[in-house]
Amino acid sequence: MTFKSAARKAAFARRAAAHQPDAASAGHLSAVLAGYRGVPIAGYIAMRTEIDPTPAMAEASAHGPVGVPVITAKGQALRFRLWEPGCAMIAGDFGAQIPATGDWMIPQILIVPLVAFSRTGGRLGYGGGFYDRTLQQLRARGPVMAVGFAYGAQEDSDLPLEPTDQPLDMIVTEQGIITP
Repeated sequence: MTFKSAARKAAFARRAAAHQPDAASAGHLSAVLAGYRGVPIAGYIAMRTEIDPTPAMAEASAHGPVGVPVITAKGQALRFRLWEPGCAMIAGDFGAQIPATGDWMIPQILIVPLVAFSRTGGRLGYGGGFYDRTLQQLRARGPVMAVGFAYGAQEDSDLPLEPTDQPLDMIVTEQGIITP
């Protein structure tokens, strides 16, 4: 087992132990997004034991466009389809729920799911590189803020990072806000 896969396995266990499906977990995320009313935002629809950003996304959707990621092909950057509370959803790749229809959008703020994070902005994802490719592509076009959203228990000061890993600009947990 590689150091990265061992780190991922340990992080999944910490996240599962911390998982509380509770809308209050998104309170700090809502506070952050309130400072960016009208800015195009992309979040995600939580799967398994991921912390759920949809309460904050629903609030943000009252003020501007909100999208969710769509995997179009392996090895490609993500695309983002407009989302709003109650829209029709279908199963996308890897079991992620995506809007059944809707226009594509380009976010300026990206709420990023993760397996583990460091206070210095490091992120350990699922291993597919989708968010790293996406952030690299978005940042080449202009300013974009990557907000990691996780349980505080997912923090790990010893992440196995690689040069292609895109840093987070902020981490928001159920406990507070961390700015690297």
